[in-house]
Amino acid sequence: MLGPERFGYTRLFVLAGCVALVSGACDNNCSGHGTCMTDDVCQCYDNWGVGLSHDSGDCSDRICPFELAWVDTPDKTGSFHKYAECSNRGICNRESGECQCFDGYDGKACQRTTCPNDCSGHGTCEYIEDMHFAATWNDFTPRGFNEDPKTFSYTNWDHRKIRGCVCDATYGDVDCSKRMCPYGNDVLDVRDNLLVSTKYQVQELHFLATGNTEDTDLNGRTFAITFKSRLNETFTTIPIVFDKDDLSDFRHDIQLALLNLPNRVIDGVSVAAMWDDTSNYVKVNVTFTGPSVQGPQHLLVVEDYECGAGCTPRLDGLNVETRYLTADPWWGTDLQRSSNVTEVRLADYNSYECGRRGKCDYSTGLCQCFTGYTGDNCNTLTTFT
Repeated sequence: MLGPERFGYTRLFVLAGCVALVSGACDNNCSGHGTCMTDDVCQCYDNWGVGLSHDSGDCSDRICPFELAWVDTPDKTGSFHKYAECSNRGICNRESGECQCFDGYDGKACQRTTCPNDCSGHGTCEYIEDMHFAATWNDFTPRGFNEDPKTFSYTNWDHRKIRGCVCDATYGDVDCSKRMCPYGNDVLDVRDNLLVSTKYQVQELHFLATGNTEDTDLNGRTFAITFKSRLNETFTTIPIVFDKDDLSDFRHDIQLALLNLPNRVIDGVSVAAMWDDTSNYVKVNVTFTGPSVQGPQHLLVVEDYECGAGCTPRLDGLNVETRYLTADPWWGTDLQRSSNVTEVRLADYNSYECGRRGKCDYSTGLCQCFTGYTGDNCNTLTTFT
């Protein structure tokens, strides 16, 4: 029979062995962030592990968010842009589980780019899929695509990742930091053939009723026209009443609406209108003749939507078809479709920053004309040789 002292030593030994057994089951008791399994290996809770390999270990490290990698090595199947911690564009803080992104990247997983200088306060930071059309959507002619270019979808790997600046009107450059200067014709530019009359740009507008039927359903309804200047300013006309029965009055209304845009942004334009019996549509030709619009201009946009009470300008809208000139992907030939707005004649005039006869002061947006030239866009000669 054991004495009291011997029994006490035995009890202490057993308790010490139990403590040693508990502490040796799983490292650091899985740090409170996992479950100790029967093989003495921690099964970590979500977003916990150890080190770069994210092994379970003692579950003491936080794992940072994953997103598609900007750059990575291919796997054995040749696949790129797999999911990576911090998108391979940041360092994971193991204590907080937050990505510390490199310069030029942000997001919880560094999954998108920042915009340079935050667009300098003169633009918006947009994703690549929202930046298809730098001018007007109908300046773009799809080749071999069966999609409406206004809704052209972008689905490559950098969708919702790459971003850039879309500058406000009169601002430019990659960070929208520079004021844009007026554009104008180079007064010393030489035309190829001086024996023919000077040509101005002509844009053709087609008003074709949906279903290619008689246009009587368009009569009396209102629409508007939007013009975008070379400085990316957009101006929309007052409502214009569609009138197939009096084309002379119809063309006159269009001409006045364009000439009455603010700031005389269009300072000279002529309009012709005619009815095409074969295709049942009204064709309107707009010729830009003013000194400010002599060179190539962005295509006009016909605002054919309905714009009711509280909307400006208030429009009834036109039920017209919008068609595009496309190419057969197999034969390379043009299909029998045309845009509702097309350029049908190029201008002999050109359009250069400061008329190519001065330098733009990008801090003010004013042209510093070379000696012998003056005017907002340096297209007026002050000396003759």
